[in-house]
Amino acid sequence: MIQRIVRRRAALLVAAAAATSLVVTGCGDSSGDGGSETGGKTVAVSLITKNSTNPFFVTMQQGARKAADAEGVKLTLAAGKEDGDEASQVQAIEDAIARGDAGILITPNGPGVNPAIKKARDAGLYVIALDTPPDPADTVDITFATDNFKAGELIGRWTAAQLAGKPATIALLDLFNDKVVSVDYDRDQGFLTGMGIATADRKKNGDEAKTGSYSGGTYTIACNEPTNGAEDGGRTAMENCLTRNPDINVVYTINEPAAVGAHKALQAAGRTQGVLVVSVDGGCDGVRQVKDGIIGATSQQYPLKMAELGVQAIKKIANDGEKPKTSEGLDFFDTGVALVTDKAATGVESITSTDGAQRCWG
Repeated sequence: MIQRIVRRRAALLVAAAAATSLVVTGCGDSSGDGGSETGGKTVAVSLITKNSTNPFFVTMQQGARKAADAEGVKLTLAAGKEDGDEASQVQAIEDAIARGDAGILITPNGPGVNPAIKKARDAGLYVIALDTPPDPADTVDITFATDNFKAGELIGRWTAAQLAGKPATIALLDLFNDKVVSVDYDRDQGFLTGMGIATADRKKNGDEAKTGSYSGGTYTIACNEPTNGAEDGGRTAMENCLTRNPDINVVYTINEPAAVGAHKALQAAGRTQGVLVVSVDGGCDGVRQVKDGIIGATSQQYPLKMAELGVQAIKKIANDGEKPKTSEGLDFFDTGVALVTDKAATGVESITSTDGAQRCWG
């Protein structure tokens, strides 16, 4: 790997130097001026997030900046205009190849970026996915991420325990309905598994039986609605679900912005009492919502750690060729997850909102 990078540096030295002066244009910006010198070459890394508005990805950018400053790495930031914007991410990958970057950190917006990632790897760049493993996982060199299935499973087990045998009428507020992304199906299918609901294809949302039994009683799935991971999407999705079934008492949300939107729709409909809202993220706003009783439980993930480890890994590869390894038994490096709730459930490990506030981000 390091030999490929060295050969590319020799061929692209002039182009890389010219591109470095332009990294603040378009959708990217940079930090770590001067870079990390290895035999006269700057170690340059691109971070390409799904968008630049979600607090999760804003925090990831902050973590990458911090690590780049500490490591003397030249960092370029880019992002999709919104969740699902593959075209902007493809362009950012092309730009990283043209600059002669050592590597790319990316939260993929969908399978449409896979050919561009392959092109980057063929060109000698080391590509690390953050948060969202691509499908297939070996599209990238390695992924640093939350165990998203476990994150969903934790909130599912907590929900089942809180229901204590009551019938569950469930709204599933997912990410997309027009593309397949691993973080989407992993969290959704993990939640259902935690509830004790049998799933069909673990890599597909919405194909489970709409009625049946969970671990404590009976269930009905009222809806699977996309939110695009945004507050307005969460509100619209919840409104659609309430139109179909006003008796919903369990709301699973792909992330905390969607949970906020769902709560606003429930509030407007006068349906907040007796409804359990669960989510994944663990940002500081989300932890406050747990404390305030808006979200019953959320699975906390650690985007700062993902970004910092990613920057450090690419610098190490560029310097001495040492590659990161996956966690034991997994096809990615697990950056950890913790359930945050103030209503602990027997048999489900969790931390309080006070503890969560000490670890939160955003």
